[in-house]
Amino acid sequence: MTVHHPTASPQGALRIGIFGAGSIGLYVGGRLLVAPSAEVVFVGRPRLRDEIARAGLAVQDFDGPRAAIPAERVRFETEASALRECDVVLCCVKSQHSEEAGRSLAAVLKPGTIVVSLQNGVRNPATLRALMPQQKVLASIVSWNVVVVDGTYRRATSGPLIIETPPDALAAAFRAGEIPLQIHAELAAEQWTKLIVNLNNAISALSDAGTATLLVDAGYRRCIAAVVAEGLRVLKAAGIKPAKWNGLPLGAMPVVLGLPTFLVKLITRRQLRVDPAARSSMWQDLDARRTTEIDYLNGEIVSLAAKHGTTAPFNERIVALIREAEKANVGSPKLSPDALWRAMGGV
Repeated sequence: MTVHHPTASPQGALRIGIFGAGSIGLYVGGRLLVAPSAEVVFVGRPRLRDEIARAGLAVQDFDGPRAAIPAERVRFETEASALRECDVVLCCVKSQHSEEAGRSLAAVLKPGTIVVSLQNGVRNPATLRALMPQQKVLASIVSWNVVVVDGTYRRATSGPLIIETPPDALAAAFRAGEIPLQIHAELAAEQWTKLIVNLNNAISALSDAGTATLLVDAGYRRCIAAVVAEGLRVLKAAGIKPAKWNGLPLGAMPVVLGLPTFLVKLITRRQLRVDPAARSSMWQDLDARRTTEIDYLNGEIVSLAAKHGTTAPFNERIVALIREAEKANVGSPKLSPDALWRAMGGV
């Protein structure tokens, strides 16, 4: 079922900018327009601007109806200057573009503008704060991913948007757009948890397997368990204590992944709902022949290990394999579970 939303945003509504409007940014911005409780302006690639000008913007929760926003209701620009009058800017660029984004936004935003980092990794909020001292930068964690299916931006896994003490008006806008929201005063522990969970992104990218397949294939789960267990060991060496994941100690994750498949299905069904189309953002980057965020995910574990006098060979090999795939520029290498395990150095 498709629901059309032609109504304009109310006068005096919160002005929200989406900088780096890709899958996550278009989904979040689309949900804000569906309400509609905010004025939204997107800034992104000309290709996406042209697609939306032609077909409009459609968003869908994985267990809800498709919502179509007509093209005339979607303001999509390609320059940061379009965000000058925004009250809030959601920064959705890839981690490797954070410095460039920070400089661009600092040059155009008003002092006091709220900037929210909707990005992977643990470094981006600090990077943005250093470059935008006149703005207020908030950390957040997007605990779900978005896939594009037949032109619709669809939330493909369950979970909330976790945000660092937002203004009331912004929290209200997210809730009006039916974006699941959790508010925390401090997000460092949760950011490390998200990074550990995201170590599986590279497994998806290298295997060409969707999230649901990774959970039911014991061979791929072995690969994920290895990089996660190693990541947890490195965090312990660094004195970093991650938060729980969906209420469970993160240390249980490698143990659960090693259980028989029927038990994994039972446990994960209670923890995480997954759309059959769900795939990692790193897979999407390889498929689109773009540079990935590997340095800010598995590479972060490798760097942290070196800093604290230990090693992370599984994650180091994963970084090298992704680099090889980027260089080959043909998308995913489509490694089988056994081939991937051997390539990781597993025995």
